[in-house]
Amino acid sequence: MSQPVESPQGAQRKLESVVKSIRDYGENPSAFLAVNEGNEHFEGSGQGFITYRRAGGYFIQFGGVFAPKEQQRTLLDEFGRYARSQRRKIVGIQLQQTDVELFAAAGFTVNQVGSSYSVHLPEFTLRGTRFMKLRNKISRAKRSGLEVRELPYDEDVRNRIGEIDRHWLRSKGKHVKEIEFLVGQMGGPAQEYRRLFVGLIEDRPVAYISYSPAYGSRPGWLHDLSRRLPDVMPGVMEAINAAAIERFTEERAEWLHFGFTPFTGLDPECEVPGNSALTGKFMRLLAQKGGSVYPAATQLAYKEKWGPHSVLPEYLAFQGGASFGAIWQVLRVTKSI
Repeated sequence: MSQPVESPQGAQRKLESVVKSIRDYGENPSAFLAVNEGNEHFEGSGQGFITYRRAGGYFIQFGGVFAPKEQQRTLLDEFGRYARSQRRKIVGIQLQQTDVELFAAAGFTVNQVGSSYSVHLPEFTLRGTRFMKLRNKISRAKRSGLEVRELPYDEDVRNRIGEIDRHWLRSKGKHVKEIEFLVGQMGGPAQEYRRLFVGLIEDRPVAYISYSPAYGSRPGWLHDLSRRLPDVMPGVMEAINAAAIERFTEERAEWLHFGFTPFTGLDPECEVPGNSALTGKFMRLLAQKGGSVYPAATQLAYKEKWGPHSVLPEYLAFQGGASFGAIWQVLRVTKSI
């Protein structure tokens, strides 16, 4: 039987409901990624939702449970029953410390999978010897004629930065796919909530960074999708981000989040009682030798150069016990392999 097609009005109401739940209950700085096209949203008997994608025999759940604290366990249990009715198991990815107790109490095996990095904007400064190299890179980019503008993502801009996307993907190699699910998107119904900063040379876009809103106890912006032309000079991305930081600071935003990087900041003290020792060993192996799976070292170097004020562990949760099959499906749904 074919599924009914949702009307544009119905889709807009659904988006507004999801965004409201993220705003009200989304403690995860990356929570806005839940609105990505291709995600599904499970709503139970109460308020809020759970976002997920299907992969093999699993529901890959993203970012925890977006619901009032007192309703989270009920919603998670309802989602578990739905998964069983579909003959699937749940794997939760990019869970926060605040989610760990909830998932562990519901019988999940929980392991640290990486860390997230954030800058507190009222404290942030590029002054001092620590940031001398960063300042120099930004200065060189500006001297080359770089101009940074915040632009609307209209048809003209979409067409102009499309060249960046095409060259960026081509430079990654013939068989490389764009990573999905744990990174944001450009365009679509949720674009109105995002902000786009573009670097231009002689009015030609050469790089851009998209920022998504962040809510919860550390509100601000998430440094999300970023791309540049392969032959652009060093310092362009840093100059774009510095311009965005200046704008956000003027607007009195509290935090700039650089988001989640898997296989980084792994710490035995952050592990949860009842975790899978074998999974922990596998994560540490990926941290050392997993560059071909995910460019964690490159991402970490970029994030650390901004002197993050907060580094928090993030977790992976397995329903019914850890398995390499579940980890494989997480890598598959994110197109990391």
